[in-house]
Amino acid sequence: MEISVDPDVRTADDASEARSERTLAVEVAARIERLLGLFRSLSPPSGLSLTAAATLATLERSGPSRLTSLAAKEGVTQPAMTQLIARLQESGLVSRTADPADGRVVQVRLTDEGRAILARRRAVRAERLAEILARLSPEAQAALGAALPAMDALANAQRAPLPTKESTR
Repeated sequence: MEISVDPDVRTADDASEARSERTLAVEVAARIERLLGLFRSLSPPSGLSLTAAATLATLERSGPSRLTSLAAKEGVTQPAMTQLIARLQESGLVSRTADPADGRVVQVRLTDEGRAILARRRAVRAERLAEILARLSPEAQAALGAALPAMDALANAQRAPLPTKESTR
């Protein structure tokens, strides 16, 4: 006799796993919050807001992008992104060009000066972070190194669409 299981009924193991995932999420979120504070303290004063620097980094990683796409990636409104891009363009950090596929659409591109600013900021942060890492035990340094792939996976997973109830069955 075969017993069928209703996929909407959770087992005790499923509930425990969900609690464990929620606990992990709370703990990871708290650590990210602390790391953001560290990140801010390591970042050199450059006149760039964190949103502006993140937008430049997104353009460096992803290449030319439409304003609407940039706004969505950075979690800001399109009018806010339009204002930010105008300021970054005035500073020579980005340029706007017509999309080759559709001349009505504007693509935002990182300029060489924008790349140079990002490189300088990263170099200063890395130098400051190296001083802090040197104070950690070899075990803590190794644990941080081992966690790098998981950090990348977490950052990349944020960009992937969230699974729907139907796709998890």
